[in-house]
Amino acid sequence: MQRRIFIRDFRLKVSIGIHDFEKEGPQTVVVNVDLLLGQEAKAHNDRIANVLNYDVVHDGIVALAGSRHFNLQETLVDAILDLCLDQPGVVEARVSTEKPDVYKDCRVGYEAVRRR
Repeated sequence: MQRRIFIRDFRLKVSIGIHDFEKEGPQTVVVNVDLLLGQEAKAHNDRIANVLNYDVVHDGIVALAGSRHFNLQETLVDAILDLCLDQPGVVEARVSTEKPDVYKDCRVGYEAVRRR
């Protein structure tokens, strides 16, 4: 059995970009996270102490987003991957970011997958 936890379409404001106009203020970034949990995880028994609390991931992403300016989406994704793989029981993390306001006719983004 495979178990996953995900956060989808998480919209937040991030200071991100290499252009001068992008450094004037935060931009909307859409974050998606998919975490594969290890087989060794214990039965949850309907107790939060026995599962990965997604509040930790959510709140960690919020903290990262507000921590500094990111020149590249790649750098932000790497930081989120580090956060996710630091969580007990997570064996693989897939993280993507999108900047929905760059172009009117499409979405642009970056995605990376990393295993522990």
